[in-house]
Amino acid sequence: MSDLLTATEHSAPLRHRLLKPWHPGWYQDGPKRRGYFEGWYLKCVDADAQHAVALIPGISLPADGVGAHAFVQLIRTGGTTAYWEYPAEEFRFAPDRFEIEVGPNRFSSAGAWLDAEGAAGRLTGELRFGGWTPWPVKLLSPGIMGWYRFVPFMEAYHGVLGLDHAVDGELEIDGSALDFSGGRGYVEKDWGRSFPSAWVWAQSNHFGAIGTSVTISVARIPWRGGSFVGYIVGLLHDGELHAFTTYNGARIRGFSLRDGEARMTLERASLQLEITVEGAHPGELRSPVLGAMDGTVWESLDARLSVRLSRGESLVFEGQGLHAGVELMDESGDLEAGFKRKR
Repeated sequence: MSDLLTATEHSAPLRHRLLKPWHPGWYQDGPKRRGYFEGWYLKCVDADAQHAVALIPGISLPADGVGAHAFVQLIRTGGTTAYWEYPAEEFRFAPDRFEIEVGPNRFSSAGAWLDAEGAAGRLTGELRFGGWTPWPVKLLSPGIMGWYRFVPFMEAYHGVLGLDHAVDGELEIDGSALDFSGGRGYVEKDWGRSFPSAWVWAQSNHFGAIGTSVTISVARIPWRGGSFVGYIVGLLHDGELHAFTTYNGARIRGFSLRDGEARMTLERASLQLEITVEGAHPGELRSPVLGAMDGTVWESLDARLSVRLSRGESLVFEGQGLHAGVELMDESGDLEAGFKRKR
């Protein structure tokens, strides 16, 4: 018998509530009073790099309950998107691991089993995942957010569950078969009330050699009546994660975002990381606003990341990441202006 719980009918058990900060992949079951969303992001690229898809299962719980639903969202190379909606009571979660069901669709650390059909089209198939390489979880720094994970009033929380892993299996989308045998995958998630008002997000684990992955998140964070620009950037290479974050002493020495291209330079101790994001061809996704999926995100799965990491005068790594997921969401220039105020 399945031990999955229905999110609309059950609160997470006490053990789950006590341990969830150190298990970001679990359903976090956050406060619902001001609206709540939770969504996982599973990106897969086939072995020949001809097809990239991101599967986004989740739940949307507006404060007034109107429009509450579970969902599976899809984006493909070229910006094609689809959205399947289910009653909120058809979202089910495991109390002690990452395993969720959205209607007939199931997602876990072992893979994804899809059977979605409706006005958005038809999506079926099975994907199997190899072992994940998560952002390290420590007692006082439980994942990518560091100690900010313990702050109770954050607008949104973020987790990186798998920086790089193997993918096998096949999907069928509207009658077209996509073979992912020998592919690579990446998994992260978000939960809370709303996405930020401005952000840059990018990710690639296609640098020519298995095991190299970059994840980038720069966002305007509401904070005690004001705001600040926070950043979380990680480069996994040769088994070592080089982290540049707001909370570990890293500094952004240069940042620009214009004409569909982002550039940034970060420093921590003797390390310097230079990144250029370009070549995005985005599609339209739905995003959370006070728990309701009423916002819009423009995301690409075919962008490029140019990355250079140096230690003093010595080059540690240089390469270009392809098939990058990218969101450049800052029409008002709030991020660049925020960094200029800090200098």
